[in-house]
Amino acid sequence: MSENNKIKVFEDNRIRMEWDEDEQDWYVSIVDVIEVLTGSENPRRYWSDLKRKLKLEGSQLYEKIVQLKMLAEDGKMRATDVANTEQLFRIIQSIPSPKAEPLKVWLAQLGKERIDETADPEIAIDRAFQTYFKKGYSEKWINQRIKTMEVRKELTDEWQRAGIHDTRDFATLTDIMTKEWSGKTTREYKVFKGLKKENLRDNMTNMELVLNMLAEVSATDLSKEVDPVGMTESVKVAKQGGSVAKAAREQYEKQSGKQVVTSLNAKNLKELKEKEDGEES
Repeated sequence: MSENNKIKVFEDNRIRMEWDEDEQDWYVSIVDVIEVLTGSENPRRYWSDLKRKLKLEGSQLYEKIVQLKMLAEDGKMRATDVANTEQLFRIIQSIPSPKAEPLKVWLAQLGKERIDETADPEIAIDRAFQTYFKKGYSEKWINQRIKTMEVRKELTDEWQRAGIHDTRDFATLTDIMTKEWSGKTTREYKVFKGLKKENLRDNMTNMELVLNMLAEVSATDLSKEVDPVGMTESVKVAKQGGSVAKAAREQYEKQSGKQVVTSLNAKNLKELKEKEDGEES
């Protein structure tokens, strides 16, 4: 399985997915799909009842279902039932919903897009740009956001080189770094911005993105320099990377008289753009 957990959006509904490089297929959270199709307030109960029904009908589908750890609403990685595309299509057929056919088309398209992106990474970059642009983000912000993805990948690669592979450890190191430069953990930051499932970086101003990226670039370079091994040594480097961005934040705030960390989020795109313009002046 891929090391990276993904979240895709179907008709404003977030669906957790993970790409399997060996099988060239997505593994999708079943309860997320059920929630989309049924609107159920308790999709886990719905899935539990459906599993019993499928078993009584003699279906062997459930025997092939596996579990993966995916990001839960509480911010922790928790095991959940997932299905590959073929299995998911069979589950969808058992659920009466007008959204069934559009969801099938969407899943098939995602599979094709992922294979295309593997062959040509520039396709993924272009697609991300167009997605953000359609949502109303400025071109400058989008370019900065795409750059943060590259920087983040370099940092996680460095963490893996240091012997860290658990996504929970990645989250811990990110928290330490974020707390150091912004004064808030990622959870506190999201609460401050009024976010729940939304991606924190997608709700940052341009200056917040820049400083967060500075922290990660610094941590990556410092890690390559000191060559840490394991979590304990990497924690020290993460804090050092965050302190570089903290110094830059404090200097900017002192000279501009403006606070960098803001409660603005993507629901306030107009205000985000105005703040971006203000940061330039």
